[in-house]
Amino acid sequence: MVCGFLLGKRSYTGFHNCWVMYMKLEDLNLIYDKMQKKYGARELDSVYGGGCVFEPNVCFVFMNPTGRNIASSKDWHGPKYPWIGTKNVWNIFYQLDLLDQDLYEDIRKIKGKDWDVSFALKVYENVKKHRYFLTNLGKCTQIDARALSDAVLKKYLFLLKKEISIIKPKVVVLFGNQVSSIVLEKKISVSEVRRKKFLKKIDGVVYTFYAVYYPVGNGRFNLDKAIEDVHWIFKEEGIF
Repeated sequence: MVCGFLLGKRSYTGFHNCWVMYMKLEDLNLIYDKMQKKYGARELDSVYGGGCVFEPNVCFVFMNPTGRNIASSKDWHGPKYPWIGTKNVWNIFYQLDLLDQDLYEDIRKIKGKDWDVSFALKVYENVKKHRYFLTNLGKCTQIDARALSDAVLKKYLFLLKKEISIIKPKVVVLFGNQVSSIVLEKKISVSEVRRKKFLKKIDGVVYTFYAVYYPVGNGRFNLDKAIEDVHWIFKEEGIF
């Protein structure tokens, strides 16, 4: 059992300090699974962060997973990482020069339901190769793309901070107004803070954050702006 949280006797802010200090990603996953039962669809599994886990150049933070990710199925016995079995988001990473062309072409050709474990692992090996990490603020998978309340997403903020402190990314890109506002703990309108650097201390280390337009779903109309801004961030921060 993971201290008081999994026992349901107190919130994760009551963890023993020594345990919090030495948390690993696998420890966080146990907590996400517990929270899925409360905040997500019970017939689906939570989706974890995945990619380069040792000082990636960039950590991309989306909102929350949906059932379109086939890794959320309880019948899936592979990595439970973001965007498995989907197409559009990988076009973004291809345009950011973060996905090899031959693999991108394979993703375009294959149907989502036809992704298997070996193909998912192949995709995420490429993510690791390009040194980035994909995650969601909320790890609770929903049946569809319904919006989650700020109150629910805030339940995951402490865990996202721990995730960041474990992987130690050079830059964190936050997608969308809601995610940016919750993580930066201030009201954010991406249109007003484009290309503005935010510094935030987590576990004694200062990390660099940028708020960027949400590029998928209803945010697809801002895709070009999002890609343009992320390219600018890469150049500004001297990565890639």
